[in-house]
Amino acid sequence: MSERAVFLDRDGVLNHVVTRDGRPASPRTLEELQLVPGGAAAVARLRAAGFRTLVVTNQPDVARGLLPPAVLGQMMERIGRETGVDDMAWCPHDDADGCACRKPLPGMIHTLAERWRVDPRRSFLVGDGWKDMAAGRAAGCTTVLLSRAYNAGTRSTLACADLDGAVSAILEAAESMV
Repeated sequence: MSERAVFLDRDGVLNHVVTRDGRPASPRTLEELQLVPGGAAAVARLRAAGFRTLVVTNQPDVARGLLPPAVLGQMMERIGRETGVDDMAWCPHDDADGCACRKPLPGMIHTLAERWRVDPRRSFLVGDGWKDMAAGRAAGCTTVLLSRAYNAGTRSTLACADLDGAVSAILEAAESMV
């Protein structure tokens, strides 16, 4: 029997986005990486309910030469250590690279689903952008959007104000899933 998971975007979900040139952006330094309050507790609630917790994140600043791969590795290690997620995948490419892992394509979801024997159709994806929602839909996940000023109009199955609300909505929705 396949497991179920909650795929979590990183920036805007597990950590705060930063504002750069008036737009939401990914942290580029360890100092900019500020985890959201209650993130570890939210992950613990999901794991206690039997979900795998898997991070899928685009990190194009690596390809753009704005984020050293070693710093990204340190960020991901810290997120894993401080939140307790089961596993993580990240795409270091930019749009022009044409890779299969970059959201809105579902490559990272498929990779982690295969590794953990997860059925995406019994799983959820939590994110804060249209690319997250498109990747989740493409993989067959139920999508959960964290509503932000910068994502108005983004289509999702569920919408919540924050990660804690998303976890509650997921646990409620999961009760009706076979």
